[in-house]
Amino acid sequence: MPVNIHPADSAPHADSVAQHVVPVQADTVALKATADTTARPVIEVPEPVQAQPFARSPLHDTPSMALLLTGVLAVTLCYHTGYKYIENFFHYMFSTRRRENLFEDHTVNETSILAALIANTCIVEGFIVYFAVQLLWPGFADSLKSQVFTHIAAFSGMAVGFYLIQWLVYKVMGYTFTDQTGSRLWIDGFKSSQSLLGLVLLPVLVLLMLYPAHGKVLLAVAAALYFSARLIFIFKGFRIFYSNLSSILYFLLYLCAVEIVPLVIMTSVTYWICGILL
Repeated sequence: MPVNIHPADSAPHADSVAQHVVPVQADTVALKATADTTARPVIEVPEPVQAQPFARSPLHDTPSMALLLTGVLAVTLCYHTGYKYIENFFHYMFSTRRRENLFEDHTVNETSILAALIANTCIVEGFIVYFAVQLLWPGFADSLKSQVFTHIAAFSGMAVGFYLIQWLVYKVMGYTFTDQTGSRLWIDGFKSSQSLLGLVLLPVLVLLMLYPAHGKVLLAVAAALYFSARLIFIFKGFRIFYSNLSSILYFLLYLCAVEIVPLVIMTSVTYWICGILL
């Protein structure tokens, strides 16, 4: 039997469908819009920063580090044949015995290890002077950083020259004021103290290159080690040359002429070298 559906009967159903469908679609669109807004990352563009120039130092300079490693390698290679000299460091630095014994004669192997140790000391001193100049005369800082190896090579060469001049002066003084045995003992003390100085300064130099911010403290330690080595040598010289009260006056003159004045001259020479390389 056919059923008649009047428009009036279908209207409520259409209204109810509209009431349910329209809000759902609006909520869905709103949720999608909110999800799109929250899902997008916010990228902040940083302000441009001006590039800082690379500060060169001996630690990052290949020729300088090659020079330092050459000195260390020379000591290492000569050690297995000249280790007895290192074992007798304290004998050479403190002993004033005049009788002949096995310590008096230097073999060829001891001469090679001595040369390697002195070269290592001069190289290490060249590096330390490089850092000391930066602290004492900041005006040379730019020149030092732009020509690292040139300055270190110049300072190391200056240390070699200073060592040779001192050795010659001590030879002449020993020949003039004492006998051959006393002169030999005095020169042995000078050589051994300078040889040991390079070994004890090497750890300080490594710390100085790794932590340049602590330069003042580390340079003070290096200076203390240097003057300790000099005092040991001076004390041995006093024991060799002292004979009576009048010799004290000559010893004081020696300190001023040979130990103090040369350091002042070398400071001036260092400043002069930095001025030339500027």
